[in-house]
Amino acid sequence: MELVETAEKFNVEETKIAMGTITVRWIEQNLMMASDSNGHSIVIGRSPEPQFEWEGVKPSDLLLMAVASCSVYDVVEILTKQREPLQDLKVICAGDQESAPPYIFTSIHVHYIARGAINPDKLEKAIHLSEDKYCSVIATLRPGVTITSDFEILDKQGVEQWNRNQ
Repeated sequence: MELVETAEKFNVEETKIAMGTITVRWIEQNLMMASDSNGHSIVIGRSPEPQFEWEGVKPSDLLLMAVASCSVYDVVEILTKQREPLQDLKVICAGDQESAPPYIFTSIHVHYIARGAINPDKLEKAIHLSEDKYCSVIATLRPGVTITSDFEILDKQGVEQWNRNQ
């Protein structure tokens, strides 16, 4: 049903909503191919028993990838606008899940590793803006999942210059 028809049906004013649509196609056993709204594809899942080798990305890891990439996008954009000399940004995102199905994420930690002569206060502010205001993935998860972060800044040679564990 079109968005306009839905709005009319429920007497709701028409609003523009940015919606993404993905497609997942089952290939065999536990192996799938997913395509995003732009047609970019990734393999998801594992090979059938008894080999049980991951041929693609674990579905739960996709969630962590979404958290990290959404935030990195924001942080890079904010630091670029501030003309901070960011040379590299790596994010390690780890999540704790319950041990029984449906293996709900209970907490996610995002560790940012930046390289360059970056002002630590500006990096910290960019991270907070992303996590608290701009990243739709984190905003969606936050009501039920504890999300924490910290960062470190390395110089050109990879020597730690700043470490802020939150």
